[in-house]
Amino acid sequence: MILFRKTLYTLLAICCTALAMPLAAPAQGVLPSASPKMWVLQEDGSESDLTSYDGSAPMQARFVAEVSDLGSFLARYEWRFYRQGEEKPFLTRYEEDTEYTFRESGAFTIELFITFTQGTDTLEFTMDSPFMVNISESKLEFPNAITPNGDGINDVLRAKEGYQSIVSFEAAVFDRWGKRLYEWTDLRGGWDGRNGGKVVPDGAYYLVVKARGADGRHYNIRKVINVLTGYSERGGTVSP
Repeated sequence: MILFRKTLYTLLAICCTALAMPLAAPAQGVLPSASPKMWVLQEDGSESDLTSYDGSAPMQARFVAEVSDLGSFLARYEWRFYRQGEEKPFLTRYEEDTEYTFRESGAFTIELFITFTQGTDTLEFTMDSPFMVNISESKLEFPNAITPNGDGINDVLRAKEGYQSIVSFEAAVFDRWGKRLYEWTDLRGGWDGRNGGKVVPDGAYYLVVKARGADGRHYNIRKVINVLTGYSERGGTVSP
């Protein structure tokens, strides 16, 4: 939405010389405007142009003003980031395009305000509706057993499907004597039941996970993981 303002002096001059004339636009006849975009980074590295997002953290977004017909106007940008229920923004950015990574759970709105100036002429741009971002509370669980027998079912120890809003993560697997067999920091990763290129013997192993959720929750998971290479599964996984 664009609002057009002139100085009082200019308005009086126009009224005195042409009372019946409507308020004139700047000389070039075309007013600047903007079409703000929120580009959300997806797991595969692509970006999606969204007006709202409802999902897990961390969520990386790129906010673009997309100004058109700027001409000889000067532009002042102001991106305001609000938490739901708060009147004051927790973050303000004064750049045409900006990026932000949402690492906390909750509901957020993002608005762009632009002031265009040309001499004594001022145009104000505001969005018709803000961008909406809703970050879910965290969730993280692991199974109790894996069956690394090459059948493609439950062969890898990894976080259960449905994990969400985990902003830091590290995991490691140990044998019964405390030897570290494997470690990983990517939630999409996991342990394939191997050590030194060979599948470990059946038995009990120990999983240690340290993670933090976007809602501030800390996960300190310590549990026994059973390796069952002789167990054949069809159409299911080992129950947690």
